[in-house]
Amino acid sequence: MTEPTLDVIGIGNAIVDVLSNSEDAFLVGHGLQKGAMTLIDAARAEALYDAMGAGIECSGGSAANTIAGIASLGGTAGFVGKVRDDALGRIFAHDMRALGVRFATPPSDAGAATARCLIFVTPDAQRTMQTYLGACLELTPDDIVEEEIAAGHILYLEGYLWDPPRAKEAFRKAMKIAHAHGRLVALTLSDAFCVERHREEFRELVENHVDILFANEQEILSLYQVRDFDAALQQVRQLPGVTALTRSAKGSVVVSGEEIHIVDADPVARVVDTTGAGDLYAAGFLYGMSQGLPLRTCARIGGLAAAEVIGHVGARPQVPLARLLAEKLAIRA
Repeated sequence: MTEPTLDVIGIGNAIVDVLSNSEDAFLVGHGLQKGAMTLIDAARAEALYDAMGAGIECSGGSAANTIAGIASLGGTAGFVGKVRDDALGRIFAHDMRALGVRFATPPSDAGAATARCLIFVTPDAQRTMQTYLGACLELTPDDIVEEEIAAGHILYLEGYLWDPPRAKEAFRKAMKIAHAHGRLVALTLSDAFCVERHREEFRELVENHVDILFANEQEILSLYQVRDFDAALQQVRQLPGVTALTRSAKGSVVVSGEEIHIVDADPVARVVDTTGAGDLYAAGFLYGMSQGLPLRTCARIGGLAAAEVIGHVGARPQVPLARLLAEKLAIRA
């Protein structure tokens, strides 16, 4: 059996974020619900994109943000996600490769356009998001290449992609390949509403196919249909792998059988934007696991990465996380 050449390979939605400053009048005029995230179709996406002011375009998507975080920590990473061969698709591919991430999924030459999240930022710093999922929903088992999956020490899956049937098949194929090569499989539950849609399937996954589970408090309560965190924790203790539960300002709880670690959140001077906090926590935790570090240390790296990203606007690190890791935890890539 060959040794992995990458620390982590992620599979998820390939989305380009387009951020633009906007006034409340613009939101009202275009019927946008302030502060909400709304899924939109292609026609609506094009109309809003044409109407919005000058914007900043950068790659996004939950698993893609995690993979970018791992690269910032000094890890080696790859990403599998579907884009169209269009302007935004080329931006996504360039951004990932510029970080040193291996991104080899062929773009579609027909069909839906590259996914985008149009983000309107009003003067009060609220973000109103309109998301068109487009090409990323067209991921199929044909996009899963055995050599690419086997290259990663850990396979990381984004729960959002459990919605499209073909993407679900792609996930199952990737998990089978990873385990056949002796790799670990990690899953993030992504969103409490996503858990509601797939609760029974997700339970079967985490009990039988997942080695590392990520969930926030709302997601784990939804998974086990309980009202308090302690009740959910008792359920998690029965799982065979490692579970990392994030609790915002309360930090995180890591469970592996009888082993439990409660880790405080990393201090932040000012919380500016919580977008991407869970993604970057997963980045730090997975980086630590890929380096064979103790679970408590993995959680501390996750907290460090999350603290950096919530200190500014945007879901990608602005400061090299490897530098913070060396300065604050004396861990060098």
